[in-house]
Amino acid sequence: MTPRFARFAAIDWSGAKGARHKGIAVALCEGGDAVPFLVAAPDGVWSRQAVADWLIGAAQEAPTLFGFDFSFAPPFVARGGYLPGDVVPKDGPAFWAYVDAICDDADLGAAGLLEVAHRRHFYFGKADGVKADFMHNRVCEAHYNAGGGGKPSTVYDAIGAAQVAKASFAGMRLLHHVRPHVPVWPFDPIPDAGSLIVEIYTSIAARAAGRPKGRTKIRDRAALDDALAALGSQPHGGVMPDDHGADAIVTAAWMRRAALQPDLWTPSAMTAQIARSEGWTFGVS
Repeated sequence: MTPRFARFAAIDWSGAKGARHKGIAVALCEGGDAVPFLVAAPDGVWSRQAVADWLIGAAQEAPTLFGFDFSFAPPFVARGGYLPGDVVPKDGPAFWAYVDAICDDADLGAAGLLEVAHRRHFYFGKADGVKADFMHNRVCEAHYNAGGGGKPSTVYDAIGAAQVAKASFAGMRLLHHVRPHVPVWPFDPIPDAGSLIVEIYTSIAARAAGRPKGRTKIRDRAALDDALAALGSQPHGGVMPDDHGADAIVTAAWMRRAALQPDLWTPSAMTAQIARSEGWTFGVS
């Protein structure tokens, strides 16, 4: 089934410590060719909790496809567990509840899991040993890499600007809080009507918009308008957003078009076990 949505929201996410995060951007667009616009944060700068509250409300207003740029679960299939050797749940939603229960960090943060409760599973630097020993990936990431998409980061890498560990585990806490209100694909089936949450990778949207591999960040208006035109959107107007905002705007426009492609909802390599334990990045077919 190819679901139908009235609106498309892309959220560029952050796992940073603290309660307000300049790295979070929320873009929303209607159907057709309307240009996505940035949703203003309630207090000027988004918190993760504010994103969760906004999503729950927006999901009730109109059928909306929400996309978050973080890994919805750690790898499971390759090693038979999320954190081998530690007793933790074995499916995505139960694991999200576990992460939320053991983390008391501000604003849905997850440093308590990475830096304390399960520290040995994460790479923070040379003192932890050989970095390659931590570089485990999910099936969808291996599938994306094999198809020439590039090698995504792993949630076990907690060092450097490109790391996705803190963002992903903080995101799992958010998923736990919003799932009672909005289903999360593919852990939940596609609903007959209403809103849905999916995992996205903004680089996929940028590549679909004509950006070259390795140069997916957009920092000027001409490049932003070119990307939007390639995705069937009207040009952006007003002040040029920062790169987080540009990522969200382009990705929302891409989601509007990608949601109509049946093959993206039925990835060839995604089994029922993978859907339940690891999930899948929407856009990887």
